[in-house]
Amino acid sequence: MKKLSKSGLSAALLAATIWLPLQAHAGLFDDDEARKALLDLRSKVEAMRADLQARIDNKADKASTLDLINQNDATLQQVNQLRGQIEVLANELANAQKRQKDFYVDLDTRLRKLEPREVTIDGKTAQVDPNEQRSYEAAYKLFTAGDYKAAGVALQEFVQRYPGSSYAANAQYWLGNSYFAQRDCKAAIAAQQVVLKNYADSPKAPDAMLNIASCQTELKDKAARKTLQDLIKQYPDSTAAETAKQRLGGK
Repeated sequence: MKKLSKSGLSAALLAATIWLPLQAHAGLFDDDEARKALLDLRSKVEAMRADLQARIDNKADKASTLDLINQNDATLQQVNQLRGQIEVLANELANAQKRQKDFYVDLDTRLRKLEPREVTIDGKTAQVDPNEQRSYEAAYKLFTAGDYKAAGVALQEFVQRYPGSSYAANAQYWLGNSYFAQRDCKAAIAAQQVVLKNYADSPKAPDAMLNIASCQTELKDKAARKTLQDLIKQYPDSTAAETAKQRLGGK
């Protein structure tokens, strides 16, 4: 059995309400009058059904429209929420990218600090480690500041730690000078002899030999004269050789 729709059921009830009284009094009319009355009744019923259906449809349309409005509002709220989340994520992404960029810049800076540097030592270019350079410069700074004892300690540590450094000959030379400045001639001679033995080609070698002669003179050692003569023979074009000649009386 088919189920009646809401509009169909309403129309049927309305027709029954009107039809039953009509059936009760049908005998009071002749056939023409009954047919006319029936047609009029059908027209009225149809009009009422159409009106009722229009009202139901109108109400349904309003309900559907209201549902659509509610759904649209809910969708707009979700869109706004998503937009807010996207803005937060975009901000977090921008911050993360900035942190990553800063990290790489910092890392690159640190790596550059660890890379060998090209420096000029006694007129010659050389590649040195940044830590090596800082250590030498710190020790040399102590010497130039007149803190010969601390300079001697720092220079001794440097030559032990960096024996193959391009600064090693200079460090060894200034180590000998720091001992001489402290009036420790024996230690000074020993330090300068290391320069002559290990770094004979260094520009500091002639000066190291001259300092040995100075220490020998200080110690009243007659070997000072021979050291000056050897200096002139081994490094004839050096400034130290000119000084040696002067000390020997121009001979």
